[in-house]
Amino acid sequence: MKILLLLLTLAAAGCRTATTPHPGDALWNALQPLCGKTFEGRLVEGTEPSDAEIGAQKLVMHVRDCSATEIRIPFHVGENGSRTWVLMRTGKGLRLKHDHRHEDGTEDRITQYGGDTRATTLSRSVDFYADDYTARLIPTAATNIWTIAIDENGQTFTYALRREAQGRRFRVDFDLTSPR
Repeated sequence: MKILLLLLTLAAAGCRTATTPHPGDALWNALQPLCGKTFEGRLVEGTEPSDAEIGAQKLVMHVRDCSATEIRIPFHVGENGSRTWVLMRTGKGLRLKHDHRHEDGTEDRITQYGGDTRATTLSRSVDFYADDYTARLIPTAATNIWTIAIDENGQTFTYALRREAQGRRFRVDFDLTSPR
């Protein structure tokens, strides 16, 4: 009888549906309803001369190709659609990669750079720290920290870059209230 009771207890414990939150889940879950939608943005901050050129153009993001493990977000600057932000789930959190392509679809020489989350944040704002591949590919980006966030009201998507030692800043906000 004790063995039967033990087996029933173990079986019941195995049926629990409560799961431990995965770092980045809040952001991931906030992105899901945006899949298949397009949003316009604007440059909010840019410290490099080339940032002003970007800010003068139409900025559009398309939340596409959403699966259980990957979300691809093409980012168009004017007519240039060569950039895609790729968010991936990892065992420890989320990973951000920047996929840059030529018009013919081949990879640019500077592509697949990015980084991983370090903190076990449960918020909708996630920092990605440059990985070793990025440091080798773009030495000046070795200390990059990218942030992707959706504000608590679900009205703004933010993509930002900061490089503390050089005072480098770049930030684009997208209006989620008016999908195109």
